[in-house]
Amino acid sequence: MSDISTTDKLTMPRLAVSTSKTKMGLLTMMAVCIGVVIVQGAMISAMQGIGMGGMAFIFAMIAALIIAQFNAMSFSELSLMFPQEGTLATYTQKAIGHFPAIVAVFAGYVVVATLAIPIELFLVDAMVGELLPGMFPEKVIPLAIIAILLITNLIGADVFAKVQNLLALIMVSALVLTGLIAINGAGQGVEMAGTPVDWNFAGVMDGSFIGLIALAMWLFVGAEYICPMIAEVKQPEKSIPRAMRLSLLTIFAIFAAFAYGATLYLDTDTLLGSPIPYLDYANAVFGKEGLAIATIMALTATCSTVNTIFAALPRMLHGMAEAGQAFPQLKALNRYNVPWGGVVMMAVFTVIPFVLLDIDSLIVLVIAATTSYLLAYMIAHIDVLVLRKRLPEHHRPYRTPFYPLPQIFGIAAMLYVALNNSPAPEMTQQVYTIAGGMLLVISLIAAIWVKFYMKRGLFEADLS
Repeated sequence: MSDISTTDKLTMPRLAVSTSKTKMGLLTMMAVCIGVVIVQGAMISAMQGIGMGGMAFIFAMIAALIIAQFNAMSFSELSLMFPQEGTLATYTQKAIGHFPAIVAVFAGYVVVATLAIPIELFLVDAMVGELLPGMFPEKVIPLAIIAILLITNLIGADVFAKVQNLLALIMVSALVLTGLIAINGAGQGVEMAGTPVDWNFAGVMDGSFIGLIALAMWLFVGAEYICPMIAEVKQPEKSIPRAMRLSLLTIFAIFAAFAYGATLYLDTDTLLGSPIPYLDYANAVFGKEGLAIATIMALTATCSTVNTIFAALPRMLHGMAEAGQAFPQLKALNRYNVPWGGVVMMAVFTVIPFVLLDIDSLIVLVIAATTSYLLAYMIAHIDVLVLRKRLPEHHRPYRTPFYPLPQIFGIAAMLYVALNNSPAPEMTQQVYTIAGGMLLVISLIAAIWVKFYMKRGLFEADLS
């Protein structure tokens, strides 16, 4: 008979088993964080924001960076308390119950990824079509990307890490190179016909930059995708917090240089009105070679994001299946110790909307779904607050500095961004109607699952 008490078991972190030959180091972990954050949508948001606010947007980015660091603090504390694959679902079930755990992951991650990745694929298809007109049938290249990354992720974390490092290196190099060449004035240059970006401090002094924080936040969401990979990393107690913290700082520097460089070549009309402003930017800086550079940005950003989602989300779902929160088929592992059911499921979920819908209808759905993403961050902060009270003696390799201020400010910030998530007043009702509908459907399914399949109370904390 074991002499370890129940309380002792709860204070001893249990790391998910990994059979990877090598563990991911800090640079690979940063490649994961950066790769999932820097997507084409974020690149467009950065250029629109700088066109809209100039210096005010830079200060909005600084505020968003601080908020993102608060999010990283909560995820660092939680992931190292419970170093298992379920991540947010694991933390939430122990804090406030299985029902919010299921809603947070499916609404905040699975649905958002299912709708957002196809938009990235549509943009890639458009860029490749511009670069190599008529060479490939429509949608073939994006579907090939999904197939290749599906295979590499099924082979295991070792292959995933090598692919991710390469993609992140190429993507970051392209963005940094473009920004530095633009700032140094070494590009080809074009005559700006419209209004240049305003760089005065008026929007900072009067506080109007606060209205741009919601837009700036989308440049920093997603760094926590490293947490489901915790079993694959070296010294997670040190490297998980450090990877997220350094990645967010790196992302800020990349976007600040990239966006500032764009203002030296593009007027506000182009920054705000172009459907793909980074293409106009690359053309202005590199001339005829601009299309190729922009295509490299698009391809590597999309591939890096898809690669990370195919690695991280299936591990979340695997942990949830182990806890009874998802279909038991998602517990299956292949001979490389990869949760293959989740990888295949995410690939299928990605392909269906890409094949059946168009980009215009998807954009509205993604904007609505991202409200649930913000809900997931709020729940993470709540988890930290609850678990500090419920399990004060639990082993915490990382403790949030200045607790509970980051959690309180983080929740308030997520509420602010959620209330300002609509990109235009005329879209507000549509966005929140769709968001409410999505949350309602997911909540109903989650409630039925918890009550009748798991036979648990909806908000009954489960410390097992």
